[in-house]
Amino acid sequence: MLVAAALVIGGCGKEQNSPPPTAAPAATPANAPAGYVGALARGQQLAVKTVDVTSLNEEVRLFNVQEGRNPKDLDELVAKQYIGALPHPPSGMKFVYDSVQGKVSVAPQ
Repeated sequence: MLVAAALVIGGCGKEQNSPPPTAAPAATPANAPAGYVGALARGQQLAVKTVDVTSLNEEVRLFNVQEGRNPKDLDELVAKQYIGALPHPPSGMKFVYDSVQGKVSVAPQ
């Protein structure tokens, strides 16, 4: 028992050569990894794109149910007051409308 206590107190006779752990620097946008800020921007752009396309597709479906046909173009949704105005697509993108299928999507300009 006395030997075990001596080993615990003495650290088993081994020297520790490793330096003590240091705290990692705080993460801020200024020292963030290079792709982090770009990933945030792409994530926000994807969220905006998803919301706008989803709402436009819902309005096209509503138009189809009430009018018995798909709108000729997205401007017809505004003209018939299904929406107040067309939303702006995300930067560098454009809305693409297929009047045959009644489907709105987003594509690069």
